[in-house]
Amino acid sequence: MPASDSTGWSPGSEAYDGGKTQDRGRRPADVSDDVSTWADLFERAAAVGADEAAVAASTKRGATDDGNDGGETVDTPQEPAATRVAVAPAVLVADLFLGGPARAALNPLRAHSWTTLVASDPLLDTAGIAVANLAADADPDLAADWRTRVEAWREQVVHPPDDDPTLGSAYRGGAMHVISTDDRITSAAGGTALRTRVETSVREPAAFAALFDAEGLYEHAVGGAYEGPDRDPRA
Repeated sequence: MPASDSTGWSPGSEAYDGGKTQDRGRRPADVSDDVSTWADLFERAAAVGADEAAVAASTKRGATDDGNDGGETVDTPQEPAATRVAVAPAVLVADLFLGGPARAALNPLRAHSWTTLVASDPLLDTAGIAVANLAADADPDLAADWRTRVEAWREQVVHPPDDDPTLGSAYRGGAMHVISTDDRITSAAGGTALRTRVETSVREPAAFAALFDAEGLYEHAVGGAYEGPDRDPRA
């Protein structure tokens, strides 16, 4: 068993001890009671039975180039911050259907209200199409319910239509961290090339989960004493 970190959960584990700051099951204040919880969405997605190969294939099929058609004002790039994270569509879909490293990477973000998921509509569109394709027969409402929940979590970003949705979200949304499984940007060469253009670090889910230090990040980026997670990541 990996050792638990200061968030109260171990990398790769979906367990959550609630810390001393809240009761398990407490919903974030900005999420209404009629929105599905992550726990409910994870259970429904598990019942679909999609395997790793199917999830990987679905995100490739689900890619969309619709993007911002020029009707929305493109956001001015925000100042990069270590508490702001962009997550690639493939990781969002793996989090929902597979758990594992993807969920281990996203759980600490869900568990801390002072972190921010930045995501454009095209990024969520790509992931949503994949969810709809995977669950079409078993749970046709899953994609819409997932979209409602993730939209309540993310901070919307608008980038130019030709931008890669993940990198465009990171750049315009001031995300210093990108979680991706795309070896074009997770490789050493890809990461070096990317950092010449954008002040961000790209890691695969397992690496992000292993390196995430809630206490150190809070003290550096927010200030004050870290008192543990303040949200249930399954709410």
